[in-house]
Amino acid sequence: MTLDELKERLEAIDAELSDIVSQLEEPAEEEPAEEPAEEPAEEEGRASVEELEERSTKLMEERQDILAEIEKAEAAIAEEKRAMEDVITNVETEIIEKREETPMTNMEVRNSKEYIDAYAEYLKNGEDAECRALLTENASGTVAVPELVYDIVKTAWEKEGIVARVKKAYIQGNLKVGFELSATGATVHTEGAAAPSEETLVLGTVELVPQSIKKWITISDEALDLRGEAFLQYIYDELTYQIAKKAADELIAKIEACGTVSTTTCVGVPKVTANTIGLDTIAQGMAALSDEAANPVVMMNKATWGAFKAAQAAGSYGYDPFEGLDVLFNNTIKAFSAASTGNTYAIVGDLEQGALMNFPKGEEIGIKVDELSLAEKDLVKVVGREYVGIGVVAPNAFVKICK
Repeated sequence: MTLDELKERLEAIDAELSDIVSQLEEPAEEEPAEEPAEEPAEEEGRASVEELEERSTKLMEERQDILAEIEKAEAAIAEEKRAMEDVITNVETEIIEKREETPMTNMEVRNSKEYIDAYAEYLKNGEDAECRALLTENASGTVAVPELVYDIVKTAWEKEGIVARVKKAYIQGNLKVGFELSATGATVHTEGAAAPSEETLVLGTVELVPQSIKKWITISDEALDLRGEAFLQYIYDELTYQIAKKAADELIAKIEACGTVSTTTCVGVPKVTANTIGLDTIAQGMAALSDEAANPVVMMNKATWGAFKAAQAAGSYGYDPFEGLDVLFNNTIKAFSAASTGNTYAIVGDLEQGALMNFPKGEEIGIKVDELSLAEKDLVKVVGREYVGIGVVAPNAFVKICK
C-alpha cells in the first residue's frame, strides 16, 4: 500500500474503533420484574460484547501494523529528501567555487548593476574610485562606460538617418584623407607598339579637424537623485540625440560649402539648378553623380518633400519623384518655398562613399555635471560633449539642387 492508502486505512480503523466504543458504552435495558429469569436474547442485528471486544482487538493489531508501515514510509521519504538536498547543496557549492575560480571579465563587471550605479555616481561627483575598484588591475586610463551607455549612444547615432549612413573612423588627432583630383585613363596597348604613357595622377587631401559638439541641459535636484540606470537613461537619451542631430547638420553645412570643382584641399560637389519642383528634378541631380556613388539618398527639408508630393498629386502621376531613393529629412536645408537664388533645397548623394566622421576619443559622449552654478535655483547643469571631425571626402559623391 502507498502512504496515502495506509493513512486512509488508519482513518477507517479509528472510525470503526470509535463506533465500537460507543456501542460498548450503551446502557443495557432493564427487564420487567414479573418476567421469569432466563437468558437475555441478543437483539437481532446487534453484536455481542464478546464479538465487539474480539473485533476491537483485531483492529488494534492492524492499527499497530499500519502505524509501523507509515513510520517506515515516512522515514524513506525523509531520506530521499535529505539525499536530494545534499545533491542541490553540492551543485550550488560547485557553482560558487567555479565562480570564485573564474572571476568576471571587465565587460561582465561593466554590465553589472553595481558598476552601472557606480558609473552614474561617478558622472555626478567625478569620483571614479568605486568604478575602478570593481574592475581588475588591468583597467587603466579613462573610466570604462557600461554597455548600457554604449547602446544608448549607438542607438542615437542610428536613429539619426544621415549620421547612421556615414562611414566612421577612430583615429587620434587630425585625419587626412586623400582623394583623386584628376587622372588620365587607361589605354589599349597593341603588341609591338610603343609603350603607353604613364598615368598622370593628381591627388588632393581633405583634413578632418575634430571639434567639440556640445549640448547642455539643466535638471532638477530630484532628477539628480535618480540612481544607476534610471539616471543614465534620463541624461544620455536627450544629450546623445541632440549631439547626433548637430553632427548631421554640420555635415550638411560642409556639403553646401563645397565648390563645384575639386581643389587640392576640397572635393567638388556639382550643382544642378531647378527653379521649379518637377518630377525629373531628383533625376537631374542623380545624373551628375560620380560612378562610385552607388547608394545615393535624397536629403531635404520636410516642407520641400511636401512640395514634391504636391506636384506629384496635382498631376495625378504614379511616377515617384524621388526615383525610389530613401529620403532623409534635415530642416537645416532650406525649404524650396523659403530658398533664395543660389540656395540649396535638396542634396542627392552617397553618404557612405562621400562622407566621413572621425571620433578620436570614440563615439562615447562625455558628460559633466555642475551642481554649483545654478544651485540657488535648485538646478543642476549637465553638459554633453562629443569630439568629432566631419568631412566630405569624395568628389562628385554629392550633388546640390539649387534655386
